[in-house]
Amino acid sequence: MANALPSACLDQLFRTARTHNEWTDRPVEEAIVRELHELLEWGPTSANCCPARFIWVRSYEGKQKLAPMATQNNRAKILAAPLTVIIGNDLDFAGKLPTLLSFLPPERIAFMQKYLAEPTVSAATAMRNGTLQGAYLIMAARALGLDCGPMSGFDHASVDQGFFAGTRIQSNFICSIGYGKKEALFPRNPRLAFEETSQFA
Repeated sequence: MANALPSACLDQLFRTARTHNEWTDRPVEEAIVRELHELLEWGPTSANCCPARFIWVRSYEGKQKLAPMATQNNRAKILAAPLTVIIGNDLDFAGKLPTLLSFLPPERIAFMQKYLAEPTVSAATAMRNGTLQGAYLIMAARALGLDCGPMSGFDHASVDQGFFAGTRIQSNFICSIGYGKKEALFPRNPRLAFEETSQFA
């Protein structure tokens, strides 16, 4: 059994981690992006379906393209952040199952592909597991010493057309990543207590 992480690690991942809106000019190097992806890919998804697809917006041109698709208050965040990732859900994720489930016999994989290709099943599975992978991305980034600013305020149709055209990938949310300005943080909002959210059965 693995040991619990030290308290300082739990602080970095959860207790003192914050959502950032302003960024230093320190870049996020490609090697860090690749390490981040390698970590998040190990998070569990149902049937190992891994439906999330990522556009890592780093260039000036990419930022100028994405920013107008966001709500007014999010545009400056995208332009200032060294990196903003678009997390999309691939409705055609079942096509990758022969690779992702290579330990299964071909007939079992074919059965699962047929089941998961059904529109309502594929949409629900992609959204649920793509969102999980987006959450893994945030935690992996924090583990690597990065700060995150997840956002949902953008025009999904514009992002899908601008970044996922010709595919069946649908944008889920976006997340700026970098090294946040600690002095620009807002006061932290409260959370609900255990008694307000939970019960034993």
